[in-house]
Amino acid sequence: MKEELHIEQIPQEYLAQALALVDRVFMQFEAPDYPPEGTKTFRTFLHDPDAIAALTFYGAIVDDDLVGVLATRGNSHIALFFVEPCFQRQGVGRALFAAARKACVSDVMTVNSSPYAVEIYQKLGFHALSDEQLADGIRFTPMKYTILREEAK
Repeated sequence: MKEELHIEQIPQEYLAQALALVDRVFMQFEAPDYPPEGTKTFRTFLHDPDAIAALTFYGAIVDDDLVGVLATRGNSHIALFFVEPCFQRQGVGRALFAAARKACVSDVMTVNSSPYAVEIYQKLGFHALSDEQLADGIRFTPMKYTILREEAK
């Protein structure tokens, strides 16, 4: 990636743009793995103001464009993690995760990974806590990352 990447917490006024990115990338990469009920569950979550207000959003910005989003609940559970296709495999996701990990106040980060993202989370250092599960049409694998305090600095 030749352009300069920076990560910042996304202010409220840019949440609509962040959620549009999440929805677009979800529909391309995740929705094909879910039954219609799962897609509906996910998209309903994206339009739930209380659920969204409970998240802290981080954005990856390149040339003033939002190219990736990571959102945490309670600073320790990854609820959303999406990168525009043309910026995948270029360190954008790793940079977003590093920012979230640094802000985490716990010794552990968790995620309920979609089937598509399990390998990505494994590369970041997560490990599965159980086999894949299904709830409300959403397929996911519970995963955990243990933070060593010196790496969070």
